[in-house]
Amino acid sequence: MFVGRERELAELQSALKACRLVTVTGVAGVGKSRLARQVVDLGLVAAAEDACWADLWQLRDDGLLAALVADACGLSDHTPRMPVEAICDWIGDRELLLVLDSCEHVLTASRSLVRRLLDTCPQLRIVATSREMFHLDGEYVVVVEPLPCATDAPELFLRRATELGHVPEPGDLNRVTELCSYLDGLPLALELAAGALRHCGIEDLLRRPRHELSRGEDEVRPLAPVRHDVLRTALGWSHELCTPAERLLWARLSIVQGHFDEALAVALCAGGPLSDLDVGRALGRLVDKSVVTRRRGRYLLLDTVREYGRLWLAELGELDAMASRHATYFLTQARHADATWTSAEQTGWYRTIKEAHPDLCAALDHLMVHDVDTALELATLTGFYWTCCGHAHTAQLYLSRTLKACDGQGPVRQRALWALGLTYLLQGNHAAGTHLARQCLEHARATGDATALLRAAYLQAMSDLLRGDPRPSLELLEQALRDADAPGADAVPQAVMMCRMLRLFALTGLGELEESLESAAVLRAECVAMGEHWIRSYADYQMCVIALREGDSEVALEYARSMLHAKQRIGDTFGIALGLDMLAAAFSANGDGYSAALASGAGQRLWDAVGHPQRGAPDVAPLREAGEDTARRLVGAAAYESYRSEAAHADPGEMLAWAAGGEPPL
Repeated sequence: MFVGRERELAELQSALKACRLVTVTGVAGVGKSRLARQVVDLGLVAAAEDACWADLWQLRDDGLLAALVADACGLSDHTPRMPVEAICDWIGDRELLLVLDSCEHVLTASRSLVRRLLDTCPQLRIVATSREMFHLDGEYVVVVEPLPCATDAPELFLRRATELGHVPEPGDLNRVTELCSYLDGLPLALELAAGALRHCGIEDLLRRPRHELSRGEDEVRPLAPVRHDVLRTALGWSHELCTPAERLLWARLSIVQGHFDEALAVALCAGGPLSDLDVGRALGRLVDKSVVTRRRGRYLLLDTVREYGRLWLAELGELDAMASRHATYFLTQARHADATWTSAEQTGWYRTIKEAHPDLCAALDHLMVHDVDTALELATLTGFYWTCCGHAHTAQLYLSRTLKACDGQGPVRQRALWALGLTYLLQGNHAAGTHLARQCLEHARATGDATALLRAAYLQAMSDLLRGDPRPSLELLEQALRDADAPGADAVPQAVMMCRMLRLFALTGLGELEESLESAAVLRAECVAMGEHWIRSYADYQMCVIALREGDSEVALEYARSMLHAKQRIGDTFGIALGLDMLAAAFSANGDGYSAALASGAGQRLWDAVGHPQRGAPDVAPLREAGEDTARRLVGAAAYESYRSEAAHADPGEMLAWAAGGEPPL
C-alpha cells in the first residue's frame, strides 16, 4: 500500500536525472523500500526491463553480496570470473537502474561494490535504500521522513484498517490523528497498529505503554516514544495483542530468510504447543495483524519484524534448535529434489531450489559450523541445481568450502568433487574441471561403484567434448553404460540417462547422425513419459542439430522450439541461449533472415548474461556461423544488425514468447 510521498517521488526522479547514485535513507519502517519500488513500478526513471532490484536483506553477511546482485541483474554467469567482474562486464555501457535495497547491515561491502560499479559502468544509475548514507563522491541523499500526521498518516492507517476489516468506530475517528502523532507517522508502525484493531480500539492503543524487549523493570517510561523507538513500540503492541500461539509462531518464523508458504511454516514451526492446525490459523491472524506480509500467494517477514521475532526466539531458548530444524528441513527438501530429478516433479524442484536460495545458504552456513559432513551433502545436492539456475559461483563457493572443511572419504565426497568439477567445466575452467574428472574416474574405477563411474564418465566426456574431441567421449560413455547394465550394478537411473544424453553429443560430433537421431528419439520419448525436461531438452537440441545438418529446416524449427519450451520450464538461461542459437540457424535455413536476426539478438542478450565463451560444443559453431552468414545475405548486413540490435534490447519475456511461436513484438 502506497500513500502520499509526492514530494519524495519528485525529488528522487529529479535527482536520478542529475546524479548516478541516490541513497534513500531514514529510520526503520519509514518506507524507504516502498518509495524506491514506486519509482520502479511507475517507470519514473527507467523502463521495467532496464531496472534491476536486489533484496540485500536476504544476506546474513557480505560474503554473497556480489553474487546476489548478479542474480538480481539476471546474470547466469558460466565463467570463472568473480561476480563483481561479471556484473561490470554485463552492464558495460548499458543504461540501467540498479536498486540495492536494505544496505545498512552490509554497508562497507555495499559501498565498495557501488564505487566499483559507478567507476566501471558510465550509464549505470543506482538507488540504494539504507539507514546510513555511503559518504561517496557524487552521492545524493533523499531523506524519507514519516508521513504527515494530519493528512497522509491517517489515510494510510484507515486504508489499511479497512482492508483488514477492522474499521474504527465513528467515535474513534477523531483519535486517529492522535494515534498517528503518537506513532510519529511511521508507516510500518501505522500498519501494525491497524492490524491491532482486531483486538482493541484506538483508545486502548493510546493507553498502551512503550514496549521494549530489553527494557528493565525499573526503567522509566517516557510519556511519548521518541522516533527510533516508535517501531519497537508498535511491534511490542502487536506482540502483546498476539495469542501465545501467534507469538510462538512469530518467533519461530523468524528463522526463515526468504519467502515461504504455509506448508513450510507448518513443517518448521509445528511442535510443542503448536499443532499443524494451530500454525495455519495463527499464520492467517499474523497476516491480519500486518506482522506477516503476503505477496502473490506467499508469505514474508519484513526484516525489522524478523529481527524482533528472532529476539524473542533467543529469549525462548529456541534459536539453535530452530536453526538446526531449518537446516534439516532444507536438507530433506534437497534430498527429495535429487531423488525425483528425472520425474514430473523436476520443474517444481528447479523453481523451489531457486526460490529457496537465501534459506539454503543460511542452512549451509549453520551446518558448516555444527555438522560439516551434512553441509557437504547439502552443498552437493544443491550444486547441480544452482549451476543450472544461474548460481554457479555460489555452488562453487560452498562446494569448495565444504570439501576443504571435511576431510572424510566416501560416496558423498566423491559426488561433491564431481559437482565441483561440473561447475568448473561449465564456467570454462577446463583445467580444474578436467583434473577433478580424472580424479573422480580413478576413484570410481577403484571402487567399482557403477553410479560413481557413470558420473565420472559424464564429467570426463564433457571435458573431451568441450575440447572438440568426441571419440574418447563416446568410448568412455559406452563402456560406463555397459558396466551399469551388468547384473547387480544397481546404477542410479539419473546418472544413466545423463550419460545416454551426452552420448548423443558424441555421436553427432563424430557424424554418426542416423544412430544419434534414433537414440535421441528413444531417449526423448522416455523423458516425455516421465515428465522430465532437462534431458529431454538436450535430446531436442541434438535432433535440431541433426535436422540442420541434413537440410530439414522445418524439423529443425520444431525441435528448437521444443527445446526452448523445456528450458523455460526449468529456468535454465544457458540452455535457453543455446536454443535461441539453434532457432536462429533454423530460421536462416528456412529462408527467413528477419526472424533469424531476431532470434540471434534475443540469444545474444542471454549470452551476455551467461558469459559462456564457447556457446556449446565446438562442432555446432559452424552451423551457427553459417546461419548468421545466410541471414545477412537474405536481408542485407545493415538490416540484419539493426534487427538483431532491436531484439537484444527488447523485453526478454516478449522475445521468448515470440520464439515459442507467438507474434514478433518488433
